[in-house]
Amino acid sequence: MKDVMESWQLWAALAACFAALTAIFAKVGIENINSDFATFIRTAIIFIMVFAILIIGGHWQNPATVSAKTWWFLILSGLATGASWLCYFRALKIGEAAKVAPIDKLSVVLVAIFGAAFLGEKLSPASWLGVVMIGTGAALIAWKG
Repeated sequence: MKDVMESWQLWAALAACFAALTAIFAKVGIENINSDFATFIRTAIIFIMVFAILIIGGHWQNPATVSAKTWWFLILSGLATGASWLCYFRALKIGEAAKVAPIDKLSVVLVAIFGAAFLGEKLSPASWLGVVMIGTGAALIAWKG
């Protein structure tokens, strides 16, 4: 069981399932509310949930033990996440979930490109073909006639 719980594939699949539910729940939830305020509520819930998980799991860490580099990159990541969520909720407010979500998933394509360009990650030709297919599929879903 421990091996299963440490499988990145399991956690990635669960993330995809929860992300799909996020789009559906959010689309219904933002019907009569400003999308930025909806993002605030969502973020507050996430903060409370993650704080509880840290405390219950005994994973709290003294913030002073975190390096400056780690702080800066986590701050940048948090800012990017916040911007992404604000844009995502705004798009959901005015667009169809089935069209917004695929465009949002173009992040998969961008991660592959950025990972190769900035982190030196190497994808096989088959992996690059998959990246192209993801991008093409997202475009076909979002911009269908």
